[in-house]
Amino acid sequence: MADALWLAAGLALLLEGLLPFLAPGLWREVFAQLVRLEDRQIRLVGAVCLGLGLILLWWR
Repeated sequence: MADALWLAAGLALLLEGLLPFLAPGLWREVFAQLVRLEDRQIRLVGAVCLGLGLILLWWR
């Protein structure tokens, strides 16, 4: 089980690093827009991501 967690963490870091590596200007713009969002909107995005992640884990 620990191996799967390390694999998942590595994959998450790999995916998170793609946009800043390939398009740093776009990443900066996206991040600037994210900072301007209200807490409620950020929580909604987080909840959607959590839900999609749970569905993907359950579906696998």
